Amino acid sequence: MTTIAIVGAGRGLGQATARRFGREGFSVALISRTQENVDSLAAELEGVGITAGGYAANVRDPQALRAALDAAAADLGPIEVLQYSPVPAKEFMKPVLETTAEDLVGPVEQSVYGPVTAIQHVLPGLRELGRGTILLINGGSAVRPSGGVAGTSVAFAGESAYGQMLHEALAPEGIHVAQLIIPRGIGGGEPDHEPDALADRIWALHRDRGAYRTFVGDEPA
Repeated sequence: MTTIAIVGAGRGLGQATARRFGREGFSVALISRTQENVDSLAAELEGVGITAGGYAANVRDPQALRAALDAAAADLGPIEVLQYSPVPAKEFMKPVLETTAEDLVGPVEQSVYGPVTAIQHVLPGLRELGRGTILLINGGSAVRPSGGVAGTSVAFAGESAYGQMLHEALAPEGIHVAQLIIPRGIGGGEPDHEPDALADRIWALHRDRGAYRTFVGDEPA
């Protein structure tokens, strides 16, 4: 059995993705900052017959993130799919004219250093398997910068560029890198933005191995 590691797991999209991949036979590693939260999510999955474990790590702490990924692989099986989808903190979303260099540290640590750390750490295992998928989940500001959320706009742009380069570099090795852009956030009354619908899209990105970037709903102009 192989594992999907969901970095930034929560009760919405993270848990929906966990259920979707669990139904396909994956074990599930749930990674977020609070052990109590991921333990609760893992227990829910175990209750419906999905092998799961919770691991605490702040994505802005590279050592802790690597340790969580190592523990997950040791407990649950080799990581075949990595989903990187932590929710940006509110303080990352200041207007551009109020955003200082210091204000960019947190967003860049979370959305650039974090995914680079996680991806580089799981990559040797994916190469050993001879297959794998890396999934980057972002909001609309990743491709259409918004002056109202300057920190995430800057950092998501960096994450997007890194993912695009990886998509091209790793395709010959059978490792697929995909980005899902979710404009307007999760939920909000739009059926295709609900967690279960998004989880189906994420499963399809892994299964179908198409283009790098996919949009939920209409692609922004």
